[in-house]
Amino acid sequence: MVKYNDETLDRTFAALSDPTRRALLARLEGNESLSVSELAQPFPMSLPAIMKHLDVLSDAGLIAREKTGRTVSCRLTARPMEQAMNWLNHYTRFWSESLDRLAALVEEDPWPSTPSKPTPLSPPVQASPSRAVSARGRRKSTPRGPSRKS
Repeated sequence: MVKYNDETLDRTFAALSDPTRRALLARLEGNESLSVSELAQPFPMSLPAIMKHLDVLSDAGLIAREKTGRTVSCRLTARPMEQAMNWLNHYTRFWSESLDRLAALVEEDPWPSTPSKPTPLSPPVQASPSRAVSARGRRKSTPRGPSRKS
């Protein structure tokens, strides 16, 4: 199995767990870089809240920030996501192989497509106990208790 840096994976998945941070990364995907104010523009939250999200993304290594004068620009750095994808692909292979084995097992012993009809020589099929009628009748309700008004 491939060795992974657990700390990097933890930070990457923690950063990707928030929908706002994923949306920020999606906005950076098609652009070389965007300023913080351009990134924050479509979100219904304050600029300090966006900055906190950008701090998490930056700590995880998913974005790089560069200051030019008074403008801070952000760009996507996808290297940590590559390690996360490799980790996920390992489990994708595991599930694919497991499902392939299950499909092979099902194909070996197919279910009958139609229920078999009894022949004159076959024993009669009995209904399961769950379909039998209950022998116990309905219980009658108990008499009404005293009211609070009396």
